[in-house]
Amino acid sequence: MKGFRVSSQDLGFIHQFVPAEEAGADGTTLLLLHGTGGDETDLLGLGRELAPGAALLSPRGKVLERGMPRFFRRLAEGVFDLEDLKARTHELAGFVSHAARIYGFDPSRVVGVGYSNGANIAASLLLLRPGVLAGAVLLHAMVPLVPEELPDLSGVPVFLSAGRADRMVPGEESERLSGLLRDAGADVHLHWEDGGHSLSLSELRAAREWLVATGLLG
Repeated sequence: MKGFRVSSQDLGFIHQFVPAEEAGADGTTLLLLHGTGGDETDLLGLGRELAPGAALLSPRGKVLERGMPRFFRRLAEGVFDLEDLKARTHELAGFVSHAARIYGFDPSRVVGVGYSNGANIAASLLLLRPGVLAGAVLLHAMVPLVPEELPDLSGVPVFLSAGRADRMVPGEESERLSGLLRDAGADVHLHWEDGGHSLSLSELRAAREWLVATGLLG
């Protein structure tokens, strides 16, 4: 990918930023959030497929679980360290704001794209720091937490994909997250696949079509 800029810890996260391929391409920046064991390079290709021409901001999770990067701690499979999750969510929100100033992208046009653990912290951003994300693509996400008071997510578009055979994220968990976001006012599109926790070409195609239809890509 041309136009690569790489920064180590200048903004608090190891990350990669790919500028928009054309000046003012559409104003959208995708915040790419990898799954457990991934890094800042994992979702760059996916981001380019979803939004050709958009800027890409991809941080590496700072928590290590048996040497595998994550965005927040968990106590067991599906059991999250809520205090760490809250702190990491606010830290990530600060990173996005700082990166917008450094790289010059529009902070009001950031769309979160997360897979698994990355999708969970993207959902947490929506619930704890409304306004950071203009919309989100949550691929195989769980309910990260239930805030004491629901934020106002009126009109915020959210694409949520789920696998009917996903053993890590049961179908009822996807329905619960969808309901929680809808209760907060978000415009949620729940997309079902027959497979498990892995990403499929059909769900990525559906996510891209949804991004275009919602106007998030300009």
